[in-house]
Amino acid sequence: MLFNSLDFLLFLPVTLVIYHLLGQGKRNLFLLAASYFFYGSWDWRFLGLILLSTAVDFHCGRAMHRAQGGARKKLLLLSLFTNLSILGVFKYFDFFVESFRSLVATLGTNWSDSPTLDVILPVGISFYTFQTLSYTIDVYRGRLRPCENRINFALFVAYFPQLVAGPIERAKRLLPQLEQGRSFQWNTFRLGLSLALFGMFKKVVVGDCIAAPYAEQAFLSPTDYDGGFLFFGLCMFALQIYADFSGYSDIARGVSRMFGIELIVNFRQPYLSRNITEFWRRWHISLSSWLKDYVYVPLGGNRQSVLKTYRNLMLTMLIGGLWHGAAWTFVIWGGLHGLYLAIHKKILGKRKLDWEKTPSRLSGWMAAIPGIIATNLVVLLAWLFFRADSFTDAVTYLCAMCSACKSPSGLFAIGLSLLFFHLLVAVVDLVSYLSDDEDHWERRSLPVRAIAYSCFATLIWVAWPTAYTPFIYFQF
Repeated sequence: MLFNSLDFLLFLPVTLVIYHLLGQGKRNLFLLAASYFFYGSWDWRFLGLILLSTAVDFHCGRAMHRAQGGARKKLLLLSLFTNLSILGVFKYFDFFVESFRSLVATLGTNWSDSPTLDVILPVGISFYTFQTLSYTIDVYRGRLRPCENRINFALFVAYFPQLVAGPIERAKRLLPQLEQGRSFQWNTFRLGLSLALFGMFKKVVVGDCIAAPYAEQAFLSPTDYDGGFLFFGLCMFALQIYADFSGYSDIARGVSRMFGIELIVNFRQPYLSRNITEFWRRWHISLSSWLKDYVYVPLGGNRQSVLKTYRNLMLTMLIGGLWHGAAWTFVIWGGLHGLYLAIHKKILGKRKLDWEKTPSRLSGWMAAIPGIIATNLVVLLAWLFFRADSFTDAVTYLCAMCSACKSPSGLFAIGLSLLFFHLLVAVVDLVSYLSDDEDHWERRSLPVRAIAYSCFATLIWVAWPTAYTPFIYFQF
């Protein structure tokens, strides 16, 4: 598997060199071939799914633009049916069958002969399905002109830096960049290289080396540890999934910059959020904005009654949870976040949330700290269900962890865990948060940059695991 091995470190520079040596007219075709090779190295058979989705949505988009009335809706339904059927069969069929089997078993009926597919989940299927769905929906809404070039559209769907784990791009952002000429710019290339290096630092050093061992140890056998260590393990998983996923997003964006293409920012220091609404404007931005535009707003958003607004929030987050995985633990994770958002919306009322304004004084920061800690506590509770293998495992872990609250030593361990967690978050994110600049290292002088990048590279080399650890979001 090319993207699960060091072979990628050979694939990328070779691809970059050939790409920049080619003329403008051949670059997209070469990138498309490289993207298909990249994905096909995992399992070439699943290239057929991408090709089917690409062909259906390309022709539906063009035909939809020329059609009138009900014909346009039929073409949209064809696109929705094709993409959601692929996603449903390969990701959710067995889940729904097994859930129905459990339901009828509680009613005293045996349905053990129910059919299951037991197929491997294609890597990245949730990401590219949502990406191509946004294209046909935007064409149907009249917000986007259809792409007339097959190569450009196929590259939009299969562009390898963000194919397997996002960010989920919109056609109105990515397609114009693919359609225009791109020349080599050293400053842009350098920015991409530094962003990819920092992303690798987060993934390998923070996620794999610091957080993963403790998180895996705690969740492997929670009954063997006291509540204080279990809370620490949960904090470490929260840090692991953030460093892992935001690290991948930084690598994808950095690699893409080297090709002269800018991808959407997917994370903005989410663990420094002062409330849950701000958290979802900083965490997995490409997914949260997709859910808002294509689920929450079509359901009615906040334009209806208060109860319907809460319903829309809950349904949107339940779909977001199910998008992550075919298991009830993901549904519960989404439901908890829907509940959090509804409660915060009730508390907020009609007040405008100025979430982008960072505290400028020490007094402002001191006032923000309780909100940051409270937000992370409820996020941690939801992460427990996200990480657990089953609802039973999650409840077992939660009960064992709550035992720490019964003793002063346990409460002290929880306090230390929270302190360590937030100190690591500050080390990784505080400078970017205060400066609102992810490229802040590039604004430094050459000697400072050289020292910083040398430290990042050295730490990555020292912490590099003996066995490659796949990115967490590859499974979604």
